[in-house]
Amino acid sequence: MPMQAPQAILFDLDGTLVDTAPDLAHATNALRIHHDLEPLPFEVIRRQVSNGGSALVTLALGLEATADGHTQARQFLLDAYEQAVAVHSQVFSPLDVWLKEWHGNQRPWGIVTNKPRRYTLPLLDALALQPGALLCADDLSVKKPAPEPLWEAARRLGVEPGQCWYIGDHARDIEAAVAAGMTAVAVGYGYISAEDDYQQWPADLWFGECHALVDALNGFRR
Repeated sequence: MPMQAPQAILFDLDGTLVDTAPDLAHATNALRIHHDLEPLPFEVIRRQVSNGGSALVTLALGLEATADGHTQARQFLLDAYEQAVAVHSQVFSPLDVWLKEWHGNQRPWGIVTNKPRRYTLPLLDALALQPGALLCADDLSVKKPAPEPLWEAARRLGVEPGQCWYIGDHARDIEAAVAAGMTAVAVGYGYISAEDDYQQWPADLWFGECHALVDALNGFRR
């Protein structure tokens, strides 16, 4: 484990900081029901959440991104999600308690997500989350795994990239963190596909459970 304490913490959103799977699963199954299909089990949907709306459409209907009807189905899913973006979503425990203390001590933190801003802002408002920096999919011309959103978040926080941790539950998060020169932290409690092994990602640190991540973060309290 690096000996130097992080000066700022940056999070991926879905599956890392916030458990959004219940609301995204509801939208996914709304799409299935719209097509007269039985709902899918929650755990099946949960594993695909970090792959985005197109992946959820493919899971729900078997339509690849280039297939006829995919775009319309994706819009149906996103509209359903937008209507209930924060009904059951919540910050992962015990990260919620840690974040309140970190934020209360005015320590810099932020979110870098590939989620569009129109869905991110209502979610953060509902959860009363106020990151010092927020970069969404539509804020820059590139998104993760490109490092630019991470660099911009660090710039807004007034911290050098090398002084930041970036925490994520997807291989692209780790790729972005490495490219940005940040400490790359992989977590295994998020929305990881069955074929993925987060411990094989080229991270600096790996945590299988949220409480283990929080224990590590607490070790740097000053």
